[in-house]
Amino acid sequence: MKGSAILAAVDHTLLRPTATWAEIQKLCGEAIVYKTASVCIPPCYIRRVRETYGSTITICTVIGFPLGYDCTASKVAAAKQAVKDGAAEIDMVINISDAKNGDFPAITEEIRSIRKAIGKKLLKVIIEACYLTEAEKIALCQCVTDGGAEYIKTSTGFGTGGATHSDVRLLRRHIGPEVKIKAAGGIHTVQDMKEFLDEGCSRIGASAAVQLLKDRREDEID
Repeated sequence: MKGSAILAAVDHTLLRPTATWAEIQKLCGEAIVYKTASVCIPPCYIRRVRETYGSTITICTVIGFPLGYDCTASKVAAAKQAVKDGAAEIDMVINISDAKNGDFPAITEEIRSIRKAIGKKLLKVIIEACYLTEAEKIALCQCVTDGGAEYIKTSTGFGTGGATHSDVRLLRRHIGPEVKIKAAGGIHTVQDMKEFLDEGCSRIGASAAVQLLKDRREDEID
């Protein structure tokens, strides 16, 4: 696998709460030059990025981030606004309390509501796996499948843990055939990225990918 193939699967990410416009511009410029799958940015920057870069960049943003406990109506409104501002991909955080309460129908319905709100835009569902039991992760695979999302995503990167290979293998066994996996959180090396892609992930959420691979785009990554 070439470095360029890894970059093409990366959501080039900057979600730090202190992110400045200059840093967002740098992120976007790198995404264009190194052809990442998208930039994943805070909702407050979507409109400015769209006005500055137009269709040269795919904008991903986050909803209910990072804790997930906003009410569904708030998440739906935020998702609609994000799409209106120019986002093409939405990464939403589930209500983790619902998972802990065993109310998986509520989670499925919330996913469906956001799915409906954003139309044909790409929907990724963050389950924050570090807080979940194996049974809860399996149940959430069904929620994401039934809710109509394109992706299940391991982590926000703001929890107590990030993506793990054991979680990815578990998710792969239990998601529907049309659902893909995005690994995020704690992915800091080229080897990490390659291994998660080899494990069956279709996207990687990472902030360091361009820095690590910008001089290795034509290299075969073992």
